[in-house]
Amino acid sequence: MRVAGKLLATAGLAVALLFTASDDVAAKNFKMALGDAQGGTQDAAGKKFVEEFERLTGGDHSIRMFHNGQLGSEQDTVNDAAIGTLDFSVLAINNITPFSPTVGVLTLPYMILSLDEAVQLTQGDVGKELTENTIRDAGVRIVAWSYAGYRVLSNSKKPIKTMADLQDVVVRVPKNEIMIDTYNSWGNNPTPMAWSETFTALQQGVVDGQDTPYITIHAMKFYEVQKYITNLRYLFLLEPIIVSESVFQEQSEEVQNAILEAGTLATQFSAQYLADTEARLKEDLIAKGMEIVDPANEEKEWIEAATTTVWPKFYDSIGGKDKLNAILTSLGRPTVN
Repeated sequence: MRVAGKLLATAGLAVALLFTASDDVAAKNFKMALGDAQGGTQDAAGKKFVEEFERLTGGDHSIRMFHNGQLGSEQDTVNDAAIGTLDFSVLAINNITPFSPTVGVLTLPYMILSLDEAVQLTQGDVGKELTENTIRDAGVRIVAWSYAGYRVLSNSKKPIKTMADLQDVVVRVPKNEIMIDTYNSWGNNPTPMAWSETFTALQQGVVDGQDTPYITIHAMKFYEVQKYITNLRYLFLLEPIIVSESVFQEQSEEVQNAILEAGTLATQFSAQYLADTEARLKEDLIAKGMEIVDPANEEKEWIEAATTTVWPKFYDSIGGKDKLNAILTSLGRPTVN
């Protein structure tokens, strides 16, 4: 996973030299929105992107980061980027899906079963196609992928090992049909809620729980309002960096190349960041008093309910069953009938 790259370094140097040689570059300070606080995967990937972009442009351009939803909810930032009033955003993939439904294939429950699979899909042909679809459908371009890990379930009431344990727990979920339907398949009626409202809702007892990766739970200090974690593997969270397509097209070829190159480097960095960081932060959450349990029976009842109930509902929106089967085949997994 290490950033390897004599070729990348050479390409980066070439981009930087183009800026050094140019006398007519107009300096610009771009804005980047982030839904999460500092210290999470969004922050880490965003900082790497900013660092590399500013290096590749020879310091002629800069990007200012705005954390904790300061520039609006994650879905709001997609709208703002689409109309060109926001330059960049780092956000959960499920908040792009309403604008570009084929991206939903990456949010189907139990679709991605490892970091390696996440990297394979996002950095290969699937990722390229979804990027093109997102430009077409939403007016934003995915320029980098950050990898946050599985969305584990936290709550303040009790250890949850079975679907039956989940029934009387009020769970916050994003305003995303696939995720809502997944909880419904488990017999739960979740509460859709904006990310910016979640901590307060947990603190005030409006909801009992939520699901996000370990790194996000740590960065957002959910250990202050949550006690228990269930080590679910139903959704591997991807948090892409997007740029407004209209803003991207307004840039010179050199700036466009710097954006794309910085995105490649940030993507590679994020995969390594997750591998290096998640286990340490998980141990720190335990030290802070959280209790972590595994789902009973290797999560089989959860998997069966979600895949048989939820997947068929979204075949059409993700591009058809054949598209899903092509992805499953590329991963060496059984196809669906």
